[in-house]
Amino acid sequence: MMVGKSNSIVMEEVRDPETLAAARAQRVRFDRNTAWLQANLVDVYSKHRGRVICVAGGDLFVGDTATEAIALAKSAHPDDDGFFTRYIPKERLPRISAL
Repeated sequence: MMVGKSNSIVMEEVRDPETLAAARAQRVRFDRNTAWLQANLVDVYSKHRGRVICVAGGDLFVGDTATEAIALAKSAHPDDDGFFTRYIPKERLPRISAL
């Protein structure tokens, strides 16, 4: 039990045009990288089970840890801040989907 500890959430509205433009540009890069993964999903998942992937600059980087995969991605694409990582489980498991 954690006595005397409190968590707080702070929300701020961002209105600075430069900050908003940078965030939008980052989102475009992120969307481009996620689209690349969607287009290559079957191949990536079949080859890299049990590892961490990072997609940056429309390229795939694979490591045993997120830190390793991100380092490879940043080395090749230092300006792509729209990268993302994902762990691919070792075994293909059944998924339950409910709508």
